[in-house]
Amino acid sequence: MSHLIVIAEEGERALISKYLPDCLWPVRVTGVGAINIIRSLRDVPRDTHVLNIGYAGSANFEIGTRVEVTEVRLHHPNVTYDEPVLMLDALNMGLFPIADRQAVCYSNTDFVLQSDYHDCVFDMELAYIAALGFEQVSALKIVSDNLSLHDYHQLTNGVQ
Repeated sequence: MSHLIVIAEEGERALISKYLPDCLWPVRVTGVGAINIIRSLRDVPRDTHVLNIGYAGSANFEIGTRVEVTEVRLHHPNVTYDEPVLMLDALNMGLFPIADRQAVCYSNTDFVLQSDYHDCVFDMELAYIAALGFEQVSALKIVSDNLSLHDYHQLTNGVQ
């Protein structure tokens, strides 16, 4: 089995050296959002262990909280329809840091600026990574903001 760290933006590479300093897995910078994920990962063998590390927003988690994602869903708060919940693999604690907490991640097509959902994180890539059918997907998200695009920009200098 091969291994791959997936980050959305080049600025997230600093998270690897900070939280995974001994990890020698190759890194793929995909770009933000569903289309970039699909284009970047469509030819990666499905027996690859994919670790997604990146920033995420949260309505109530403290900025800097390390979240091990246990499951991922799409974020569509205005409609309900039958769709699978995608379960993720546990982080290998011998290689990765112990997370501060575990939570669900909701992937959205745009930056989430408000939500009634609490005790979770929001991103723009993880559901699409998990839906591609890799045998093993794990995720470590670092809370960058409390649903504030301004705070996200100040911390990450990311998505415009």
